Amino acid sequence: MTSPRRAPAAARRSEATRRAILDAALDLAAEVGYARLSIEAIAARAGAGKQTIYRWWPSKGAVLFDALLALSDGADGPAELPDTGDLEADLKAVLRATVEEFADPRVSEPMRALSVEVLLDERLAAEYRERLDGPVRAMKLRRLQAAREAGQLAPDADLDIVLDMIWGPVRDRWLYREGPLTADFADAVVETALDGLRPRP
Repeated sequence: MTSPRRAPAAARRSEATRRAILDAALDLAAEVGYARLSIEAIAARAGAGKQTIYRWWPSKGAVLFDALLALSDGADGPAELPDTGDLEADLKAVLRATVEEFADPRVSEPMRALSVEVLLDERLAAEYRERLDGPVRAMKLRRLQAAREAGQLAPDADLDIVLDMIWGPVRDRWLYREGPLTADFADAVVETALDGLRPRP
């Protein structure tokens, strides 16, 4: 019979190994790039067995996806976008935070790699939509819905299109490296989009 004291210890070791693998994946993706990242390298950096990784994840893309999700685990921030009553200020704050996140290679390189992998791996794409893209998009739409109900957006504004107008330029400039991604650019995107979306007298 297994001692009741051993199970928690095994669980702690298992979680410590999982955490080491996720940290190793993020660090290596930032250091060597996704193309040179391998399960073998992640295992060596984490001090874990390669088979341990394959038992928990089917691919290096899946490891990176869980690693990115784990970055926000235990965050103290709200699960919703800020709503101070000032839509422009709130959106600028969110986009500026996004720009800062994209400037961090430990976050941006795995995210860029993930953007490519979801185009190639249907299983990973489905998991991405369910666990990340879908919930985040719904959160953004709730904030825009509140703004429309408060009269800060035109009553007939299509919120899915509004969302893409606001977040799309920042995402595309980052993903395709089309130009400098700065706080000023984020502010300009918000100002330009809202200028055409506010109710007209």
